[in-house]
Amino acid sequence: MALPGELWAELPAEKRIFCSVLLFSWAVYLWEAFLAHRQRRVYRTTTHVPWELGQIMDSETFEKSRLYQLDKSTFSFWSGLYSEVEGTMILLCGGIPFLWNLSGQISGRAGFGAEYEIVQSLVFLLLATLFSAVTGLPWSLYNTFVIEEKHGFNQQTLGFFFKDAIKKFIVTQCILLPVTSLLLYIIKIGGDYFFIYAWLFTLVVSLVLVTIYADYIAPLFDKFIPLPEGELKQQIETMAKSIDFPLTKVYVVEGSKRSSHSNAYFYGFFKNKRIVLFDTLLEDYSALNKEPAEGEDGENEETKSKTKNKKQGCKNEEVLAVLGHELGHWKLGHTVKNIIISQVLSFCLTVLSRRFEFQADAFAKELGKAKDLYSALIKLNKDNLGFPVSDWIFSMWHYSHPPLLERLQALKEAKQE
Repeated sequence: MALPGELWAELPAEKRIFCSVLLFSWAVYLWEAFLAHRQRRVYRTTTHVPWELGQIMDSETFEKSRLYQLDKSTFSFWSGLYSEVEGTMILLCGGIPFLWNLSGQISGRAGFGAEYEIVQSLVFLLLATLFSAVTGLPWSLYNTFVIEEKHGFNQQTLGFFFKDAIKKFIVTQCILLPVTSLLLYIIKIGGDYFFIYAWLFTLVVSLVLVTIYADYIAPLFDKFIPLPEGELKQQIETMAKSIDFPLTKVYVVEGSKRSSHSNAYFYGFFKNKRIVLFDTLLEDYSALNKEPAEGEDGENEETKSKTKNKKQGCKNEEVLAVLGHELGHWKLGHTVKNIIISQVLSFCLTVLSRRFEFQADAFAKELGKAKDLYSALIKLNKDNLGFPVSDWIFSMWHYSHPPLLERLQALKEAKQE
């Protein structure tokens, strides 16, 4: 009887590669599933507020966040299992060669023969992304209109959802197809060093997309308005000037149009930096904190304002503390470092990103914002139903931001100094 090693050696090279890809894919999936299982067990068994959070988190909020994260974890398990099985079936049933041949037939009928492999590749990419969008649609619908709706985050109607999905697909293709065609052309003419030219091209494209995203792509989906003149804008400009941050504009984006989750970020290179605040981050701007006008039922053809939600968002001092943290990433060079490290290894990026978060918190502390950042982190965690307890392996592997308890402890020590 032949040993497994002998049987493996007798397989043709292409079958060994095929089996290796399949085994590696399932090994990664099983590792991720194992980590998710550990974290899901934390969600199920941690039913009381940890004593460290007893003074800052009530049991009702804790239970809501626990159930939200448990629902999300369960959903991720089933959607991940489906994705892995789907990918395996595509490989086993020859889905990729079938789609490639179909792409050749379509491009051939359009007048592009076999010598036009770039055209065939673009047709293949278009069909593959269309297939992915269609098969992923039920999962996206369930996530938005069942899980996010159940826990009070969804602000979209079904019509808005589909219009948004179609727009995203079209915009994605308008970017993806030209970039891919240029990349394939570079690979075709690059000779022995094509991989270097391809890497440099993808790096440049990434930098360009980061630069133009907020100005030209994001406004296609959400409305960006300049932050009105007032105390908050003046305070933001003063803080930016104090650290030589080259701020040119401050925007408020209507994030409440699709979700009640909150966020803030900055973008831009060199001397042209902009700050973007989600309206859900600001108490005074979030549509979710406003009562509908007289005669309105709080819902229109695109979005629905859930006035039943409790007041959310941060006060001006807390917003400034959050921005102090974000500006710390800029001042300490984290953005550039992340871009460089992302070209090497994603796990190292996660580990280093956690360190960067502590450093950015410390920078906000140096700006005198420790107390306000402490309260802002608690408030944002509450608004977003973040669960403060994590399995240590799951956290180390997945969380680019340290757990809330660790960040609060560091800030608490800072406040006591």
